[in-house]
Amino acid sequence: MRDWSGSTALIVVDVQQGFDDVAYWGERSNPDCEVNVARLIAAWRDHEWPIVFVRHDSRSGASPLAPGQSGNAFKDVVSGDPDLLVVKSVHSAFHGDPDLDAWLAGHGITGIAVCGIQTNMCCETTARVGSDLGYEMLFVLDATHTFDIIGANHQVYRAREIARYTALTLDADFGKVVATRDLVT
Repeated sequence: MRDWSGSTALIVVDVQQGFDDVAYWGERSNPDCEVNVARLIAAWRDHEWPIVFVRHDSRSGASPLAPGQSGNAFKDVVSGDPDLLVVKSVHSAFHGDPDLDAWLAGHGITGIAVCGIQTNMCCETTARVGSDLGYEMLFVLDATHTFDIIGANHQVYRAREIARYTALTLDADFGKVVATRDLVT
């Protein structure tokens, strides 16, 4: 077993082709998300640090992320083999299969760096749960993106603002919000 004690695992959440379906999801924030995810994966590989890929298998057959749909596959930037692949159908990677918390703890990993899609959904939920479980949490904001949301009041909430609010909340109480450049030299 590799000794990663005290290290930080890169958690790459749901960087799947189905999120390119603009007709389904709408307008997105941060066009640099995938470039930054690729930079993080490359840096973690260079240092031989632990990498976890997370795939969302939607329970809705109409979702582009449903198993059997082409959108369920990872985007090209999610390359190579991870040290662990977690498959989930809920928001948090800590509630997928296999058990992410058990794997991290079993390898002595004390921190997580979260990136991927969507900023305010699966990435934020994974970050919050990880923090609550005691992991030192880094949230790589510029390596995430999200989509505009139309509220019940028919008001459009812009993706960039939603990402800003996620960052404010996470940085205040759950860990540290960082940029890719803070982690990649």
